[in-house]
Amino acid sequence: MKAIGVAPGTRTSLAALALGAVLLLATACGPEDGDQAGSGSDDGKAGGTTTSAADTKVSSAVVSISPKDGASNVATTGTLKVAASGGKLSSVVVKNDKGAPVAGTISADGLGWTPSDHLDTSTQYTVDAVAEDAAGRESDKHATFSTIVPKDTFVGFFTPEDGSTVGVGMEVYLHFNRPITNKKAVEHGLTVTASPAVPVAAKWNGSQDIYIRPQDYWAAGTKVTLALNLNGVEGAPGVYGKQHKSVHFTVGRRQVSIVDAAKHTMTVYQDNKAIRTIPISSGAPDHTTYNGKMVISEKYIKTRMNGDTVGFGGEYDIADVPHAMRLTNSGTFIHGNYWAAPSVFGNSNTSHGCVGLHDVRGAGDASTPAAWFYDHSLLGDVVQVENSKDRTVQWYNGLNGWNLSWSEWTA
Repeated sequence: MKAIGVAPGTRTSLAALALGAVLLLATACGPEDGDQAGSGSDDGKAGGTTTSAADTKVSSAVVSISPKDGASNVATTGTLKVAASGGKLSSVVVKNDKGAPVAGTISADGLGWTPSDHLDTSTQYTVDAVAEDAAGRESDKHATFSTIVPKDTFVGFFTPEDGSTVGVGMEVYLHFNRPITNKKAVEHGLTVTASPAVPVAAKWNGSQDIYIRPQDYWAAGTKVTLALNLNGVEGAPGVYGKQHKSVHFTVGRRQVSIVDAAKHTMTVYQDNKAIRTIPISSGAPDHTTYNGKMVISEKYIKTRMNGDTVGFGGEYDIADVPHAMRLTNSGTFIHGNYWAAPSVFGNSNTSHGCVGLHDVRGAGDASTPAAWFYDHSLLGDVVQVENSKDRTVQWYNGLNGWNLSWSEWTA
């Protein structure tokens, strides 16, 4: 059989027709007049997307955590530290075993982090820290540790009470149930702030009592906060604080009462204005009343006073002393007196060192001078005794630090 051939000229014509059809199809599918050309590119060059190899370099930043992961019996102060080398810290998260965060600060240069305060005892902590190198590559580290278990703990019993309204002479006072040897650490765990703000300073008496006051009496209306952050504070070797609490109190009107032992009178000043002068009887010549500024620290409608408790043997034992307000720890009160003749008050000093005001037995008569003064007095009010033939009361005998100058208080 003879093959059917195609003339060379005919083959060329068919190829041309085929090319024309392809071009026509391309034109039909292309953009209309006035449209922009597609952003893609057939040649893989201009306008195309290029892919570079992933950055697989390891961060040059290195995070270090002290104490090491898994450590136990860690000290609550001065041990926890996070550092970075070859980069800067970008995040540090520390939490206790209850999920509560631990406040801290990354240093200005980004090379270190320290907690803002001490840690608690008998607690497990987790640390998660991240650092970045100059190229932004991150490096992280995780650690867990637990703090020391104390052999003993301490707490502070405080005055005044939370939510109370007090007089302008009220000092913040704490008595600790264990002797304190590391006083600076304990002071660091106590913060007293006031609004309006005033500087305050602390003074210790012995190893268990601390007093905090401003330079002058509080201004009326001042709001004061005592913050106790003693958890984890080592107050003595192996003895750690277990107390975290805020106490708030408000200073009421200003009341300062001046007792003149020689004139047998007491003048009550409120907001620097005399509102009443009351006849009194202070300490007899052989039992004189302290001079000085004394702060009311306790109030009792009726209380027992027994001479045996303050070194006077059986000289007196009165079961129902009315309207009694404590001025010193050693037993000085300002109180009602129903057993002395009314003529005593304003004329003679007959007590065992207290300041007495006329009263009735049972404290039931609101019209007596003692009842009036009791009703107009707050814990923290000042009773200042002058012209007594005795020494000035010791600053630590009650809340009576106002008898020291500010330079003596802060020495």
